[in-house]
Amino acid sequence: MLKLTRPLHLLLAALTYTLGASIPAYLGKPLSVGIFWLGLTIIIFAQLSMFLLAEVFRPVNEPLVENQTPQQKETLRNNTLYFSIAALTVTAFIIYLLYINQALVLSSFILLLSSFLLVILYGIPPIRLLARGFGELTLATHIAYVIPSIGFLLQAKENHRLLILIFIPLTALALAYFLILNFISYPSDQKYQRATLLRLLTWERAVPFHHSLIALAYLIFAIAPALGFSILWPAFLTLPFAILQIILLRHISLGGKPNWILLNVTALAVFGLTTYFLTLTFWIR
Repeated sequence: MLKLTRPLHLLLAALTYTLGASIPAYLGKPLSVGIFWLGLTIIIFAQLSMFLLAEVFRPVNEPLVENQTPQQKETLRNNTLYFSIAALTVTAFIIYLLYINQALVLSSFILLLSSFLLVILYGIPPIRLLARGFGELTLATHIAYVIPSIGFLLQAKENHRLLILIFIPLTALALAYFLILNFISYPSDQKYQRATLLRLLTWERAVPFHHSLIALAYLIFAIAPALGFSILWPAFLTLPFAILQIILLRHISLGGKPNWILLNVTALAVFGLTTYFLTLTFWIR
């Protein structure tokens, strides 16, 4: 079954891209509206292709939709494959348009190529990182690091040290969020023997790893003012949610009754609201 969270993840990708595109204006570079929308189209189609190709190559023992016949499954799989190819074709065409209009520099081209490789490696055999326990890391890296970096470089045409202080902690928070989704789907993952990051790490290692990701993110945000970037202070508005996220997961790991809905919403709020507050800050400065 196509996961219900995936449309939400497309919105998160659009949000992180917008964050990346908003930073150059803070650094004194004008925003190109046309390039912004073309870049947004690229990342939406790339992220959508990542999800759809993963479904195309889903193991035969897992249904795409509950109670479907083999013929229905094959038809849906083929249609999904065709749509994925069409989306990647549109993406390639837009990249070509940017190239012939001299809107790409080497660094932005490398990131666009990295995005394409992550899309392919995430769900397509023989590598299929999704089936090796690295799907969550690939997804977090794509949404929270590669996509906003594309948004930045399409506008700024050059790198900046500020990106590390923003995108590394966001990637950590994104990975913590996807790890929480692993905890929620653990019974189903066990049933179908899915190689998730949680099953790769085991519960005993995954819980402290999750806490470490949260701590790393806010530690980097904390040292940003010492490096001259006090503008990142709005990231700490989500710190109470991050603390609650740690408390909820610790409660579950100690044998307490899980509140999966609250944990899911909290983890989403930590990543999503942190990205939103930073985006808003750069847009209004």
